[in-house]
Formats: sequence, C-alpha cells, structure tokens
Amino acid sequence: MDYKKSAALSAAIILLFFSCNHITSSQYEFALGTVCSVSLFEYGNNTIYNNIFFKIREIENQMSVHIPFSDISRINAAAGIEPVTVNEDVFKVIERAKYFAEVSGGAFDPTVGPIVSLWGIGSENQRVPSQKEIEETLPLVNWRYLELDAETNSVFLKYPNMALDLGAIAKGYAADEASNIAKSAGVKRASIDLGGNVIIYGIKKDKSPWRVGIQNPGKDRGIILGIINVQDKTVVTSGIYERYFTENEIHYHHIFDPSNGYPAQNSLISVTVITDISMDADALSTAIFVLGFEKGSELLKDFPQAQAVFIFKDNSIITTPGVNFTITDKTYFLKN
Repeated sequence: MDYKKSAALSAAIILLFFSCNHITSSQYEFALGTVCSVSLFEYGNNTIYNNIFFKIREIENQMSVHIPFSDISRINAAAGIEPVTVNEDVFKVIERAKYFAEVSGGAFDPTVGPIVSLWGIGSENQRVPSQKEIEETLPLVNWRYLELDAETNSVFLKYPNMALDLGAIAKGYAADEASNIAKSAGVKRASIDLGGNVIIYGIKKDKSPWRVGIQNPGKDRGIILGIINVQDKTVVTSGIYERYFTENEIHYHHIFDPSNGYPAQNSLISVTVITDISMDADALSTAIFVLGFEKGSELLKDFPQAQAVFIFKDNSIITTPGVNFTITDKTYFLKN
C-alpha cells in the first residue's frame, strides 16, 4: 500500500465533508520522513493547523541529520573539534535522549549515528557491512562521550566521526509540541499521528474511549492486529516492519542494538508504549525493544505511568496491567 496516497485520499474525503461549514477537520503533510496527520475536529482552523505544521517543519530543520545546516548536522561536523550552541528545543531533546541512554544502560543511545549510516537502512545505499567495519565503528557509539552544557545550550561529541541521530525521539517531541499548540489555541479534542507517534486528548462527543490501532507487522500499512482504547494518552510503537531489507533470506531492520552494531534480535516484533509524554514513549519503545521483553519490562517499572503491549514472533501478545486492548486478528493471541 502506498501510505502517502492513501493518507491524501482520506484527507480529501474529510475536507469535503466539512467544507460547507468552513471547518477543516484533518490535515496531512509529509515531514520528519513520514506522513503527519493532525485532526482538530470542529475546533480546527487554518491558522492553528499552519502553526502546528510550521513547528513540525521547524523541528525537522533543526534535528534532521539529512539537512546539512541543521543543529544536529552542525554538532556532528564539529565532533572532536568544538562544542556547538544549539536551539533550546534541540538541547532539550538531546538532554532527554541522554537521560534515556543512562537509564536504559545504553539500549537507547543518541550517538548511534555512525552505525545507522554504516547500514544505510531505508536509503539507496543500504547494505550489510562487514564485521570488521562494525567493530571499527562501534567505539564511536557511546552516550557517555556526549557532553552537554545547560548554561550555554552547547553540545559536544568528544571524538571525531561521532554522530548524533535523534530519529528515535524527535518525532515524539514534535508530537508533544503539536499537542501543546492545539491546547494553547483552545482546541478541546485532537488526534495527532506523526507516522506512528500518536497523541489523543479530549473527550469524544459520544464520550466513548478513543481507539488506536496497532499495526499488523506482517501486513500492509494500515492493517491492524488489535485496538487500544485510550483517553488523554500518547501511543508509540517501535517494530521491525517500518524500515528494513532482506538479504540471503535474513531480515535486517532499522532498530539497532548499540552494544553490537546489528539490528536488535530477540523474540519481539514490536513494542507499543502508552503514556503521557510522546517524547518519552518514543525513547522507551526503542529502548525496550532493544532490551527484549524481560529486561525491557524491568525498565518499564521505573516509569509507573507507562503501559505497554509486547508482540512476539510466535504471534503471542503480552500487555501490562491496565491496558484496554482487543485483538482483531485472530492469528494473534494473548498470553499471561
């Protein structure tokens, strides 16, 4: 399925439905490497949507490794040379990323950039690097060599050729900022989906819970395996099906284990985190996926406000207590 085309078609249908009242119910834009969908329902207007998407594009321009003059690109270019003063938003995200690197024991590591570049998954240069290449690159991946100065908002990578990559946390921050803009504008209920980083807040007209589908890892995008009922929460999923390639019948996905430089391998297909802050859910879902179910569950205990849905390669599913989850694809099953 071409997600960009299907998203655009859905938007056209919604806009036509609401056009008689001059109310824009949903808008879509491609940013942060994905399709971003924002629905403000009857509270939406073009000014609020424009402000939200301006902020999303601003975050991309500041934090993307693919934009040569972004703050992240400037930090990477100055690795081992000098600290770089960055935008307040960028410093905030890097600071939080370093926190999650510490609490996860490095399972989440924002300095994984050299390994991401080496594999190139999702690009036209994707390949399986040699073991020698990986071993030579791994010493550059270490969050402890990321130095921050809160007084000057400066960031320094201690050694040359180190590189930040905020791909596992920046979308979460952008979703939080989009939500904050909507709330500040008086929007009473909204649905924000930045390529799988979902925020839902407010009460539906019929007062029923919001329903968020979890992607079926073995099917086309948009085909779900189950539904989570939530209220005023963010829902973020990390899985092996987003960006990957296959070589010699081996599946190589984009969630790297910083300890060995390879795509994380364990019994999990995906991890969904439900909590209050999308930036935290983004980092947590990645860290938990890398750690695997047992160690990831231990990490989750440090965040009592967070819940999770674990999907395994044998099609079994485990949810933490309190998750309101319903399976819609009967090839999957819950286990205690």
